[in-house]
Amino acid sequence: MAGMIGQLRSVVIDCPDPRALAGFYAELLGLPLIEDNSDGDDWVVLGGPPGHQPRIAFQKAPNLRAPAWPDPERPQQFHLDVTVDGIETAERAALALGARRLPGEGEGFRVYADPAGHPFCLCWD
Repeated sequence: MAGMIGQLRSVVIDCPDPRALAGFYAELLGLPLIEDNSDGDDWVVLGGPPGHQPRIAFQKAPNLRAPAWPDPERPQQFHLDVTVDGIETAERAALALGARRLPGEGEGFRVYADPAGHPFCLCWD
């Protein structure tokens, strides 16, 4: 096995309004906004300085064509799995933040869209 080339710095999500979507994920995941690593409303970072996990950045993409789950013509591009203690309580909280339920669920997960349309899953054991 080859040696490590690098370490994950950030997961970056393109969206029309980075500050608003960062606010959604800050509440959903309990991550702080890192204003020192952000750049106005075009680049917003949650989590911590480079090298600290988890770290999620939001980048302005004004003409983003949002995914349309489960349509393969507009694929999900990426998704986050979020572990929760209780699905019913977590679902109510996520919906109150602006998430919406999407078709699809399985043993231990349900599918949602964030306010910009990116799919994510709430997962439980």
